[in-house]
Amino acid sequence: MQRLLLTLPTPEANLALDEALLDRAEATDPEAECLRVWESPMPIVVVGRSSRVGQEVNQQACSDRGIPVLRRSSGGAAIVAGPGCLMYAVVLSYKLRPQLRDIRQAHEFVLGKLVESLHPYVPSARLGGTSDLVMGNEDSAAKKFSGNSLRAKRTHFVYHGTLLYEFDLSLIGACLRMPPRQPDYRQSRSHTDFVANLPLSRGMLEHLIMSAWPTTEESTDWPRDRVDQLVETRFSRDEWNLVFGQDTGAS
Repeated sequence: MQRLLLTLPTPEANLALDEALLDRAEATDPEAECLRVWESPMPIVVVGRSSRVGQEVNQQACSDRGIPVLRRSSGGAAIVAGPGCLMYAVVLSYKLRPQLRDIRQAHEFVLGKLVESLHPYVPSARLGGTSDLVMGNEDSAAKKFSGNSLRAKRTHFVYHGTLLYEFDLSLIGACLRMPPRQPDYRQSRSHTDFVANLPLSRGMLEHLIMSAWPTTEESTDWPRDRVDQLVETRFSRDEWNLVFGQDTGAS
């Protein structure tokens, strides 16, 4: 597995790169796998592929703060990211890991590796709901610090998510509405009462992610042309980012 520690200059390009890494693995090697770690230098809201922006996002608050609203190609609900929120993406091979074609097993496998890596420093870290990571032993007091989602293709899938560590948590309550679907453990708590930062530095989190996903080498090569294409045809377009269920035709 290769590792790519790379944050691109724009939010659109950063979202496109996760997808482009998946596309490259599909096109080149059925056993190719890679890990990417990055952090947006500015606040952004990212909704899921099937999200209805008006239901999940306070667009006026985002506009007032100059925070872009973008749509990723994977599922799940809206998240807020930016400085203090470390992002990771791991592209995994179905040839090497055929059991992960079962989506439930994919969630449990990937998040289980992160939990195992975090446990020496955050003993109460655990899986919450379908694809959250939380800390706290009791559901009523569990605090979410990570939201995750996946996009599957024919030979590979990308699993990616967030890890809050020094994030301005007030932005979550300001930019996001209460989600239309909630895991049972949330118990209708507000964003303020539901999310928390991990008590770890960025450097430590990077180390723990790479411990969970050991890599053989650091890569400086990334699919620039595919990123540019995805930005132009999808991630820079309002009809992709803001309109539910409307694809621009980019595969």
